[in-house]
This record gives sequence, structure tokens and C-alpha cells, in this order.
Amino acid sequence: MTQPAKTILVVEDEPSLAIVLCEYLAQAGFQTHIIDNGLEVIDWVKQKHPDLLILDLMLPNRDGLDIYRELRTFSQVPVVMATARVDEIDRLLGLELGADDYICKPYSPREVVARIKNVLRRTVEVAASSPQHGLTINDKQMKATFDSNELTLTPAEFRLLSFFNHHPGQVFNRDQLMQEIYADHRLVTDRTIDSHIKNLRKKLQDVAPDNEYIKSIYGVGYRFTL
Repeated sequence: MTQPAKTILVVEDEPSLAIVLCEYLAQAGFQTHIIDNGLEVIDWVKQKHPDLLILDLMLPNRDGLDIYRELRTFSQVPVVMATARVDEIDRLLGLELGADDYICKPYSPREVVARIKNVLRRTVEVAASSPQHGLTINDKQMKATFDSNELTLTPAEFRLLSFFNHHPGQVFNRDQLMQEIYADHRLVTDRTIDSHIKNLRKKLQDVAPDNEYIKSIYGVGYRFTL
């Protein structure tokens, strides 16, 4: 059965550059869509679910860095970030954003197509090779079982894991997690949340050490994935 063409969202405010790139992508068998306004990206991604984004760093109304950070609160779609400055790539790498690739303008459309194919291939390979783990949460009994191993958790750690389990793949900041863990709205510090995260992360990895289940998202918060 023929697989449907993958959709590439090109977020670029230089029309000539975006059009040429889309022509090369079309020749390579991709469907494409162009957005030149930073304010339109998030809604389009939520509605259309593209397979990959080429995201320019400098956009009208909203910059690419801000878009990327919000994008990662609800989606793991692969992102290739584009910038007109080589030193900007060094800065982005230093921020440990986790983008799938970086390209510097002016770029060769043919090279970009090759990079996109590599990113998509890596994404498929990672998904195929990732082991599946089972997590069972019993909220009434406050028991959690991970890969048939019962976890010994504090009440705060259990509430944290239960909340993460009900919102897989979403990113939450410390304030949001505090509100979920402490119903009495007691005063706690960011360090308290970080400590709970550290302990819970270790207990999960003691059972299944092949993955980091609670990931730190730079400048945003934490995300839980199995």
C-alpha cells in the first residue's frame, strides 16, 4: 500500500526562499505548506499535524524560539530550525533546545531536502526501537506499578506521577506542578519540585534504566513520556 505523502510546514517570511524550497520538497514527494507569520504557526500545527517543521528563527510578530518552546508543550513533531547567522546556531545549541537539526541561510534547497529525509528517517528508527513500558496507576489505593514492579513512592511523588500519567507528552512548569501536588497550596520552592522530580526520575530508572522518562525542557519545565 502506498504511504501518504508527508507534510512539511515551511515557516519562512522570505517568499522567494520559501517557494523555491517547497518546489524542491514537492519534487522529493512531500506535501508542503508555507506560513510567513509567527502568530499562525501553533494553531496550524494543532489542526493539521504536519510531519516536520522548517522553522525560521526571525519571523514577523513572534520569533521562532518562542514558537518552538510552545510547540514542545504539546507536540514532538520534528523541527529543523533556520537562521541567517552561524553564531546563532551555536547559541541555540548552547540552550539545549533539542531541535532535530539546524540550517544556516542562505542554504542549498537540495541539502535541506536531504536533511529533512535524514531527520524523518531517524524519527522512524527511534520510534521502532524504543521499548514499550507499562505503567499502572491506582489513585484510590495510591499504588503505582511500572513494568510489573511496584514503586515505593512518597505521597507527593505519587501525585506527581499520577498527574504526569494523565497528561503524557505535555510540558508543565513548576508552578503548575506545585498546584497539583499540594492541594493545600502551601508555600514550597522551585527546589522542592526539582527534588521530587529527581527522586521520581531515579525510581523509574531503577526499574527500567533504558530511557529518561521525565525530561527537563529548558526554560519551560518538565515532560513525561514512556
